[in-house]
Amino acid sequence: MKSQMNPKAGPRIRHLALLRFKPECGPDDIRAVWQMVEFLPRQIPGILELTHGPNVSTEGLDDGFTHSLAITFETAAARDAYLPHPEHQKLVDFILPKIEKVIVLDHDID
Repeated sequence: MKSQMNPKAGPRIRHLALLRFKPECGPDDIRAVWQMVEFLPRQIPGILELTHGPNVSTEGLDDGFTHSLAITFETAAARDAYLPHPEHQKLVDFILPKIEKVIVLDHDID
């Protein structure tokens, strides 16, 4: 897919995380994770859009992943600044004990 590019900044980036929460993680644990996630755009510059939710696919190809998160960044530089940002690291430290597995992929978007 061809990306829309700002000649000075480059394409926007879609950051995708697929999460498999541990079986012992209840709805309150998952809700606490999403509450932290929802604050990220107010705390970290360069986030244009953030969505998350439980898997609702009927294809049966989820490999046990239960939830996903999608963040759109203004540029790759904004994504690169997000990764080591203290608020993102606080989220990582909070979420890692609650998940069995995570897959993260990024791609350019139009």
